[in-house]
Amino acid sequence: MGRVTLTCRRSVLRAGAGAAGAAVAGAFATGCDADSAAPAPAPVPFAAPRPAPAPHRFPGLPVQITHGPRDRRRVALTFHGQGDPATAKAVLAEAERAGARVTVLAVGSWLDAHPRLARRIVDGGHDLGNHTQRHLAISAMGEEEAYAEISGCADRLRRLTGSIGTWFRPSRTRHATPLVQRLAHRAGYPHVLSYDVDSLDFTSPGAPAVTRKISGEIRNGSVVSLHFGYADTVAALPALLDELDRRGLRAVTTTELLTR
Repeated sequence: MGRVTLTCRRSVLRAGAGAAGAAVAGAFATGCDADSAAPAPAPVPFAAPRPAPAPHRFPGLPVQITHGPRDRRRVALTFHGQGDPATAKAVLAEAERAGARVTVLAVGSWLDAHPRLARRIVDGGHDLGNHTQRHLAISAMGEEEAYAEISGCADRLRRLTGSIGTWFRPSRTRHATPLVQRLAHRAGYPHVLSYDVDSLDFTSPGAPAVTRKISGEIRNGSVVSLHFGYADTVAALPALLDELDRRGLRAVTTTELLTR
């Protein structure tokens, strides 16, 4: 019996991970029974993903936030979530390589097309927020349509992560109108996230130009607008992150930027 047991275990060990079931079946066919086969491992309890953080309320800060405190050496790199998922993953990987955490404002239709990216962002320790459902000019919309844009993306985020996301940023505009601010609040977002540094990476000016633009304007507390989906952005990140490190500026999530 001991010899048969050893043969069965070797059959399983020789099998690749994808063929383990076939190896076990073959071992039973050559004479193993339930008593002689290696004991099955104890089942691993299923661990459901933790919900993404919920929207934050910062008493004393305006509804529309353009930057964080100027007395701390922190900055927030914020990315409009849209475009080629491979480029998005490259941005996240480059940030993480340097120990940076970012904020992603995702477009709902982009999440519909690439749903796994929502958890990739959250599980990487980054902030994930709402950049409307279709990325249209929200300032030109009536109340009903504008609210549908905000709530539609919020619904996608909730379904994918368990939360509507940490921040809302309006689409096709730097600043939200009073109407959009009210609608965002109704949808569950206490603050609207703007920015004080525009990288202009969406114009594809070349990686050195993106780095120069940000480096020339960024300072303590800055919120920088960047985009997924542009090769220049990925190419600019290493030099930009090195420059931040040289200046003693730490790239953090917007939530961390604003938390005392």
